[in-house]
Amino acid sequence: MFQIFVDSAANLPAVTAKKYNIHVISFVNLISGKEVTCYNPDLSPEEEREKGKEYYDAMRKGCEIKTGLISTATFEEKFQKAFDADQDVLYLSLSKNISGNFNSARLAAEELLSQNTTGRKIRLIDSLNASLAQGLLAIYASIMRDKGMSVDEVADSIEPLVGKMNGVFTVGDLKYLSRTGRIKGSIATIGNVLKIKPILRGNKDGYIVTYKNVRGRKAALNTLINLVCDNIIKPEEQIIDIAHADAYEDSLYIMDKIREKINVRDFINTSYDFCTGSHVGPDTIALFFIGKDRELAHS
Repeated sequence: MFQIFVDSAANLPAVTAKKYNIHVISFVNLISGKEVTCYNPDLSPEEEREKGKEYYDAMRKGCEIKTGLISTATFEEKFQKAFDADQDVLYLSLSKNISGNFNSARLAAEELLSQNTTGRKIRLIDSLNASLAQGLLAIYASIMRDKGMSVDEVADSIEPLVGKMNGVFTVGDLKYLSRTGRIKGSIATIGNVLKIKPILRGNKDGYIVTYKNVRGRKAALNTLINLVCDNIIKPEEQIIDIAHADAYEDSLYIMDKIREKINVRDFINTSYDFCTGSHVGPDTIALFFIGKDRELAHS
């Protein structure tokens, strides 16, 4: 047997992580100098949504937020516990081209394996993505584990899905993208005045890039809906994931419209994780699904 790990950027609701027996290693943010643990394993979906509202309301009010990495020592501690239970490790990481987290986990794995005499294994998979794109890969890994597959069999099956896992999203306010250097401050100011809404995606190399720009929030939501419906493969077998930064009503609108267009196995709809959500800001909404690749057809 083996244990499945994700960082909290994987955005899994606590009930989902428990259902699929996935271990979540939490980021810790600084909010106006106060430490906030990004993941709480004891919250209900309703409580997570309420906590999300509080967090993104604080962002709207201009609080100072600093995000950090999960330390190599933390990864070592978590992975060692799996070894102590005589289990292998599978870790699905936030894209290494977004965060240094994958490297922290790699260093931890190298240290543990150099001392390991039991033959236990650690497999690391860079999701080349963020949020529920990571989480969805972990869910599929758990389903495979329940079928009796080994850590190597599961990892070898999940790795090809990385290049097919799509994440598309839009933001509420361009200033948060300008703070991370994705767009210039002057462009953000003009874009907000003109109500320009970017449609962004994770490309095949794990970077966040602009797909296209549209005018107005409703046009942005409808573009996301069409991108999913036009590019998803075998939707009746898929779980479509939605993450929103205090944009619950918009997320329900998206679910309803997708259901009108295609037959979907299920949805996960949850508040945007605080780590990556801090970089994109309130009212961001993102959708995650498997397509034939990450080269999206235009909608």
